[in-house]
Amino acid sequence: MPDLRDALGTLDLFGDDFVGDPHPWLDTLRADAPVHLDRGTGLWLVSRHADIRQVLLDTGAFRPDNAQQAVTRLPTATLRVLARAGFGLPPALANNGTDSHPGLRRVVTRFFNAQRVAAAVPVIGRVAGELLAAAAGDLRETGRSELFTGFAQVLPCRVLMELLGITGVDPATLIRWSDASLELFWGRPSPERQLELAAHAGAFHRWLTSAVHDARRAAPDSFIGALTRHRGPDGEPVDTATVVAACFFVFVAGQSTTGQLISTVLRRALAEPGLWPRLAHEDGLAEGWVEEVLRREPPVTTWRRIAARPAAVGGTTVPGGAHLLLMLMGSGSDPAVFPEPGRMCPHRPEVRHHLAFGAGRHRCPGASLARTEAAVALRAAARVLPDVSLEGGAPMLGLLSFRAPLRVGVRADRAPATAGGPRQA
Repeated sequence: MPDLRDALGTLDLFGDDFVGDPHPWLDTLRADAPVHLDRGTGLWLVSRHADIRQVLLDTGAFRPDNAQQAVTRLPTATLRVLARAGFGLPPALANNGTDSHPGLRRVVTRFFNAQRVAAAVPVIGRVAGELLAAAAGDLRETGRSELFTGFAQVLPCRVLMELLGITGVDPATLIRWSDASLELFWGRPSPERQLELAAHAGAFHRWLTSAVHDARRAAPDSFIGALTRHRGPDGEPVDTATVVAACFFVFVAGQSTTGQLISTVLRRALAEPGLWPRLAHEDGLAEGWVEEVLRREPPVTTWRRIAARPAAVGGTTVPGGAHLLLMLMGSGSDPAVFPEPGRMCPHRPEVRHHLAFGAGRHRCPGASLARTEAAVALRAAARVLPDVSLEGGAPMLGLLSFRAPLRVGVRADRAPATAGGPRQA
């Protein structure tokens, strides 16, 4: 482990060193600078599990207003593109610290509760089987397949569309819009790239706005329909802009970040000696592996808060108005909570103490669905593609709050016997 204490001033949260292997930096921050002002971004980096949990739970002192603000300044030309599309993200879910948040959250969580997730398992298994059948066909024909773009990325998008009744758009378009939005608001794109991304984000927003208008005349049991019929604390119907903002967040988080989780789960499982052959049949192993990946390599690596007033965090007083970056990935390797944090141990007793889904009133409402999708995907892939090996490296998605391998290439050690996949998993 390199000694990075003297190098924290050169830390680049978007740089290849950090994106490629953030753990040495995160370990150093947690041990030597648990509340550290990053000069490159102006963000206060909070690294210890206890401190992050304190910030997440104290919604009076630390507000979520900056959770979806663009990390990189958007120039006038980019803002014009967004303005022409009517783009706006008023407080709705992740960025909402007002008294309207609990009601909106209740509407959303009804669509991701335990009963709905259990009912979704056959859907997840069916879609996984269809996608893996195509991967098996590629392996028989060419000896190779790519499981990110053909499986991990598509599975949660198709499942979300079925569960929430999303129509009028194809999965490839929704994925493109979602990924562009993540890069625009959480990346460091060039001005030219920002214009391209803004066009996609604007198209996404226009489609959502149209879908919300249509839903006001549709059945109330659809996801968008339920949001449009929700009334705020004042008894007034929620406005279209707020419904669009809620849908924007759910549609991005419900498929892009879950796809990133599945990609990481697959890649880490294929790289772990002796694990892949056990996953298809050993009870609880897929679920345990998903939980360990969430602890050690979560797709949502950081999240932001604003200090509403001067506040003490980990022995440091941050000024009022300070923007905090909570290092969720680093907290999952805090030795004060997780013994031997660098070792992947699928059945460690304290694994559910991780903060990959946040904590408190803003904890991810789709956590159960994401866990279930990732476990079903992993078990199904190990069953349908038992004789494969991981092939080559992978470029990494390296946004401020999102990290995952963008390729899961596999080669056939022995051609699959059939192209069929499981109907349930």
